[in-house]
Amino acid sequence: MLTVPLLRRSLIGLAAFGLSLTAHAAAEIGQPAPAFTAQGADGKPVSLAAFKGKTVVLEWTNHECPFVVKHYESGNIPALQKEFTAKGAVWLQVISSAPEKQGHVDGASAIKINGFRNAVPTAVVLDPDGKVGKAYGAQTTPHLYIVDPTGVLVYKGGIDSIPSANKGDIAKADNYVKLAFSDLAAGRKVAHASTKPYGCSIKYAD
Repeated sequence: MLTVPLLRRSLIGLAAFGLSLTAHAAAEIGQPAPAFTAQGADGKPVSLAAFKGKTVVLEWTNHECPFVVKHYESGNIPALQKEFTAKGAVWLQVISSAPEKQGHVDGASAIKINGFRNAVPTAVVLDPDGKVGKAYGAQTTPHLYIVDPTGVLVYKGGIDSIPSANKGDIAKADNYVKLAFSDLAAGRKVAHASTKPYGCSIKYAD
């Protein structure tokens, strides 16, 4: 039987272990991107491993978030999707909103919404339990990640440099996704590999 001091030390140790796990849960630049297999909006599984050899963009989205609305109504994100998938990249939308929380949709609704907003991702990943989002440390919508053809994470952060919901700011901002792709195409290390994401907080289950 543990004495009170021993029990206290044990609990502190467990808490520290838990904090350590949390601290290392987020995806790290220069390290292999967290593997996942999840259900796609079309009912088929989507696996990151299936796209090895291609550059993969992960875009966390919530169609009700004003910051997401800014980038879709302006055509900014659809244009990025079209530009880079045309060049052979894979673009995965990820929806980590939990059931009964803002932004949660089923697969059919996700596909319908993408039709309304002219979105053309390669696939939509449904993540209602938040496992994929938490593995990456995704915080906001939008939150962008780029995985290189070897499976290494080379970018994570905001879509651009001006954290606002004003469409007029898009043209004035540095588009970090475009800059990252330019660096990759030139064989350079991504200059702005980790930036601060902005937008609505992801509506995880807990």
